[in-house]
Amino acid sequence: MGRRQREIVLTVELHAHSEMSYDGRDPVEMLLAQASAIGLDALVITDHDEFAASREAADLAPEYDLIGITGMEVTSAAGHVLAIGIEKQVPAGLPFTETIDAIHDRGGIAIVPHPFQKSRSGVAPNVSTEALRRADALEVYNSRLLTGRSNRRAERFARKYDIPMTAGSDAHIAELVGQAVTLVDADEPTADSVLDAIRTGQTTVEGKRTPWRISFRQAAGGVKRRIKNRLSDALG
Repeated sequence: MGRRQREIVLTVELHAHSEMSYDGRDPVEMLLAQASAIGLDALVITDHDEFAASREAADLAPEYDLIGITGMEVTSAAGHVLAIGIEKQVPAGLPFTETIDAIHDRGGIAIVPHPFQKSRSGVAPNVSTEALRRADALEVYNSRLLTGRSNRRAERFARKYDIPMTAGSDAHIAELVGQAVTLVDADEPTADSVLDAIRTGQTTVEGKRTPWRISFRQAAGGVKRRIKNRLSDALG
């Protein structure tokens, strides 16, 4: 993507989970406080198929000197898609391209996270190249990595097809917010300006690896909570 000079560079965390995700731990206030403490300009809560916490976080963001941007991580039939800047919840289970359409219909942009990690519901193994190119951006650096191979594949794909690139910590605990961020060249410090800059590829990615012990602990905790929730639903 060609870059053009803009007025400000905003540091944005586009991929983080609150306690409303089956594998998340902390309330939105803790995540917002962490984002503010480390000097981020915006934090997007992207819970799994849940929207309420993100809407709350976007409303509270100005109290933490942050830009309020809504989001969620939608489980499409092909895998996960980040819906950023949406006005209402996107239903789970739709085909990949219909999920993208639903995100656009709700005023948001569609970013595909960890696209080449099949074990984490990456969509790339399940959709065509043509379909994947319909995304507004690809997450080319996810901090929850083991070897970095999947991140490198995502970046090569994005560069080959001139798709905007983003990064995300994929934090499931507050302490890891900001492990990976997207630097956005925006016209002004607003949600709309951030979305516009991502669409047009005015981004740079920065990140560092989440320690593997923490990633493993997060994954194990998520499995336990998912089993607990399923048992509760079955009994309830």
